[in-house]
Amino acid sequence: MAAMDTLFSVCPSAAAYISHLRFEKRYSRHTLIAYEEDLRQFFQYLSGQYEMPNALQAKPLHIRSWLAELSGLGLKARSVNRKLSCVRSFFAFVRRNGDLLRDPCRDIRLLKVPRRLPVQVEERGMRRLLEDIIFPEGLTGSTERTMLEVLYGAGLRISELLQLQVRDLDLRSATLRVMGKGGKERVIPLGPPLVAQLQAHLDLQTSAGLPVGHVIQRPAGGPMHPRTAYAIVRRYLSLVTTSEKRGPHVLRHSFATHLTDRGADIGAVRELLGHSSLAATQIYTHNSIARLLEAHRKAHPKG
Repeated sequence: MAAMDTLFSVCPSAAAYISHLRFEKRYSRHTLIAYEEDLRQFFQYLSGQYEMPNALQAKPLHIRSWLAELSGLGLKARSVNRKLSCVRSFFAFVRRNGDLLRDPCRDIRLLKVPRRLPVQVEERGMRRLLEDIIFPEGLTGSTERTMLEVLYGAGLRISELLQLQVRDLDLRSATLRVMGKGGKERVIPLGPPLVAQLQAHLDLQTSAGLPVGHVIQRPAGGPMHPRTAYAIVRRYLSLVTTSEKRGPHVLRHSFATHLTDRGADIGAVRELLGHSSLAATQIYTHNSIARLLEAHRKAHPKG
């Protein structure tokens, strides 16, 4: 906190910017901390390298010099781009507020990064996980199975799953309501097997005497810790995939990839995932095309 107070005293516009992200953009606490740290590093660089006490005096050459410094320290292009995006967003905000005549980041482009396709589990792997794997009996097994079913069947982020309340479910109409990033609400349809699993799970929670609240709870009640949820998902995915990435997001990627593989409209997939732009969703079409090319290569006589 002291470091951030110093940051804001050096550049009061930074305080207004972070408040904008917190209260208007409704960024998560984790994202806010990352943005504050990126700004602090940038301001420290200007002060130490150029003796520039006011970051609003920065010119394009200063920013390019900072990017070169980051690359020289061994940061990958993706990490450098994340820091640059923060600084670009900051200067754009300051300019909109009328405190800056020219945006020094206007002509500075992000570094090129190799395209990484999302890691996902094949459909047969998901069928094996949800149809063949035997889960523990009782509430523990029901909780673990429900986690996997919802992550894959509704494409939720792990944070959205752990925040999901019973009041967010409408099993009669087979939908759930979720609050996503930036406070954006979306409604997701549920298939009959997932509705049945959720109903059975809620009945078990009630019979176990757990309070009506979170859909996913600890055995003693109360929301599950994210670290516990990650460990559970990783343990089960280890049974059906050899990929190093076995976190909850793999199930979200599988949800989107399998939808696009079967011809779902990309705009509809975007709505289901809660993406703010179509560009974030289009990666799944590339994933489907890559799978088609691989199938052609393996099966076609001239492949």
